[in-house]
Amino acid sequence: MKWRTVLLQYCFLLVTCILTALEAVPIDIDKTKVENARPVDSAKIEPPDTGLYYDEYLKQVIDVLETDNHFREKLQKADIEEIKSGRLSKELDLVSHHVRTKLDELKRQEVARLRMLIKAKLDSVQDTGMDHHALLKQFDHLNHLNPEKFESTDLDMLIKAATSDLEHYDKARHDEFKKYEMMKEHERREYLKTLNEEKRKEEESKFEEMKRKHENHPKVNHPGSKDQLKEVWEETDGLDPNDFDPKTFFKLHDVNSDGFLDEQELEALFTKELEKVYDPKNEEDDMVEMEEERLRMREHVMNEVDTNKDRLVTLEEFLKATEKKEFLEPDSWETLDQQQFFTEEELKEYENIISIQETELKKKANELQKQKEELQRQHDQLEAQKLEYRQVLQQMEQKKLQQEISPSVPGGESKIQPRI
Repeated sequence: MKWRTVLLQYCFLLVTCILTALEAVPIDIDKTKVENARPVDSAKIEPPDTGLYYDEYLKQVIDVLETDNHFREKLQKADIEEIKSGRLSKELDLVSHHVRTKLDELKRQEVARLRMLIKAKLDSVQDTGMDHHALLKQFDHLNHLNPEKFESTDLDMLIKAATSDLEHYDKARHDEFKKYEMMKEHERREYLKTLNEEKRKEEESKFEEMKRKHENHPKVNHPGSKDQLKEVWEETDGLDPNDFDPKTFFKLHDVNSDGFLDEQELEALFTKELEKVYDPKNEEDDMVEMEEERLRMREHVMNEVDTNKDRLVTLEEFLKATEKKEFLEPDSWETLDQQQFFTEEELKEYENIISIQETELKKKANELQKQKEELQRQHDQLEAQKLEYRQVLQQMEQKKLQQEISPSVPGGESKIQPRI
């Protein structure tokens, strides 16, 4: 089912299979050239987590909608723009009653989950008197005005929210990586300040040596170029490089046989290139940087090949890309070790932010310490009062016992004489 793939793969590849009726036409492969070729059991492939906080809700809604024949038929004929624009959301009014009932229940469960998240967050700051209805406005993947019913507005909002969030997902990852690199450099410089001159020179020398070791790696092929794909063909697929065929290559690496190369399938093609630069056993190789390099490679290939920008590569798009000059004679690929992640000005600005945050944390820590001391003082005061009350109570008990004993005559003798 093409709509399922287009919609969910666009939403960061939520679903990795399509309906049998609309599967891509199989591409003939010479099985004698493929070592240990085995069909992929697509039923066992789990859709990857998108990282969205409403990931499970999105998957469940799609699964329920897929059970409605009318809705499925409409979406089979839809293109990516119709799905993204939300025009198809109106078709929800025509789905069967039991599907709507299931969708209503899913929405109630999602609203309940969001309310629990809100309560937990507010409880953590000891807030009271929360207005769930008002706070639900912050979630834009469902219509908070009607928490009981799943309407066409909900489907429209869900698709648009997922599309928008995932379009910004890569940028957010790049920003986080940049912060990671700045923090790493900040901590290195702060550590150097704690050393004497001799130790500092030793650390600087060690740092430069590790950089040189990391940069001393084999040439990395341009991602998506013929040389890069042929290397995968030979070393990963175990095929003769002289028999390289783009059509066969596409079929081999369309792991779930849905007729598309999705983002995960593309990223898997760069493993051999990344292994030239990064080794988890080497102290000088940073695995966080490796994942950033993988992301850069995937983005580059997508920008070059994915002409309709649906975050999927079709066979037609792939074959057209292999006809370009860039495929046969690509520019050299600059790896991250040849890039400047940030400027000194950006680092100083980041350090200022860190300084402000540290100041705020120290202020809060001091306030908490004062609160702790005050609570301890009150505790000690209450303990002292309890001790004082206990002593008073004991004195009263002693007096009461003395009053119950008959009075004694002077000299300690009782006034009552025993009978003879």
